[in-house]
Amino acid sequence: MAGAEIDPERRSLALEAKAHVEVQRMIDGLSLRGELPSPTSIDFIRRVHRVFYDEMPEEFRFVDKPDGTRAEIVPGEFRSSPEHDVVVGRHQPPSSDRVLAFMEHFEKRYAMTEQQASLRIIAIASAHHRLNYIHPFPDGNGRVSRLMSHAMALKAGIGGNGLWSISRGLARGLKVRGEYKRMLDYADSPRQGDRDGRGNLSESALKDFVEWFLTVALDQVRFSITMFDLRRLEARYRALVKDIVDDKRAPDLVAAVLRHGRLPRGEANLVLKTSERTARNTLSELVDRGFLKSDTPKAPVRIAFPLDFRERLFPNLFTDAEVDVPEPPSLSFR
Repeated sequence: MAGAEIDPERRSLALEAKAHVEVQRMIDGLSLRGELPSPTSIDFIRRVHRVFYDEMPEEFRFVDKPDGTRAEIVPGEFRSSPEHDVVVGRHQPPSSDRVLAFMEHFEKRYAMTEQQASLRIIAIASAHHRLNYIHPFPDGNGRVSRLMSHAMALKAGIGGNGLWSISRGLARGLKVRGEYKRMLDYADSPRQGDRDGRGNLSESALKDFVEWFLTVALDQVRFSITMFDLRRLEARYRALVKDIVDDKRAPDLVAAVLRHGRLPRGEANLVLKTSERTARNTLSELVDRGFLKSDTPKAPVRIAFPLDFRERLFPNLFTDAEVDVPEPPSLSFR
């Protein structure tokens, strides 16, 4: 979005996406510094909501009610008055005067899952649904639940670290878009008899949602493995540079930087086995076109991924083109 004009019809979605990225960056920073608290704690969930809305313009801090009035969204504050009672599709979340009690129970139960590795992973999916079911905020619950899931994955040791995103998977589903909302709705199903759990909601439906959610996560991991496979990425990058740059040495230099991470400018001639002047010209053109970059004009160069060529370098990362992704092993979550 840097420097890009935003279509007025997509402005709200674009700004929400930008805010989501900023909050996820904050969460990643906490994780890298070893300061990430329990993602299912009330304090953390409120913090995520507060930081998300702090990134949004004031105009987005209101929610329209069925009666035509508007209720203010206070960043980080749970629903606490009748004006914040909502209905989401067929789902009627707990009334505002019960939200805090539900969230205290939520925090207590999911704190228990952090003691065992397998439970930490299963809890990512289970907590995701339960937070959406409680719907603690007037708005922004979907964003908060996805960011919480991202934080829980980091805490469980299976986070994407920037290479895969559960949010992308939830948006796309396994077969068609829209699966996510249908699975959330299905997990809202009431208990079906004495053998279907002990609460008000169906345990069987929650298990199905958990299996679907974790399968989506695996699908995203597999997709990213394919996208970032070094040999495949190098082949795509070579083909792109060959088509764009009128210098037959350019693909070799890009491939060398991609493989080694960074390259001192004075070593470009050694890679290309040519004169320093020729190598300098090749390197300069690649920098000018945005394929290589560096912190200063004399610093080592590293690989860059120009946004204009995102589909050539990472097909299907943003769109719906076909990608040859290996089939996963047969897995059972039960």
